[in-house]
Amino acid sequence: MDLQICLEKLQRVGVLNFATVDGDGAPQIRNISAIHYEKDGLYFFTARGKDFCRQLLHDGRVQILGYTKYKEMIRLSGRAYPVAEDEQEKWIDTIFEEQPYLANVYPGRTRDIGIVFAIKEGAAEYFNLGVRPIFRETYSMGGASVPAKGYRISGRCIGCGTCVKHCPQLCIREGKPFVIEQEHCLHCGSCKEHCPVKAVEMRE
Repeated sequence: MDLQICLEKLQRVGVLNFATVDGDGAPQIRNISAIHYEKDGLYFFTARGKDFCRQLLHDGRVQILGYTKYKEMIRLSGRAYPVAEDEQEKWIDTIFEEQPYLANVYPGRTRDIGIVFAIKEGAAEYFNLGVRPIFRETYSMGGASVPAKGYRISGRCIGCGTCVKHCPQLCIREGKPFVIEQEHCLHCGSCKEHCPVKAVEMRE
């Protein structure tokens, strides 16, 4: 698994959930399928008059979520920016060629109300719930830093094994201290809640 495979899986899903926040900080989410994929990121189309467009122009941060029939969740977090003015028509035409239904939504030159955004930097998280233990990894896009998530076990660990007994995925192995296998961790926090000496800490 790598970033390219994640993007290919998103492409197969087709319709993706795009989340932003509005001017009051309230979450907003919508389904988008007017997307073109490149090796270094993705491009998507929306209309300039939409709230979605205003939110992207104001802040740029967006989170994209796709879910496959194999119980794979792929989440892309990044910052969207409008492509250069002299490239807008090229990318609009590309997206309309790949998504013929758009001609019914924006026939003829009414497509000119549209704007194409690109996401080339961010983090893609792959999370497979269809296997046991579950599997997850995070990949950088465009050299963006990838924040650490989940939990770790500190040197305060006394080796009692309580965390192992309460781990749904049994992804904690013995050691000094015990070690959480990050690629199989649910990030549920059960180990942290049950540790008698508070040795489990958030990685962030």
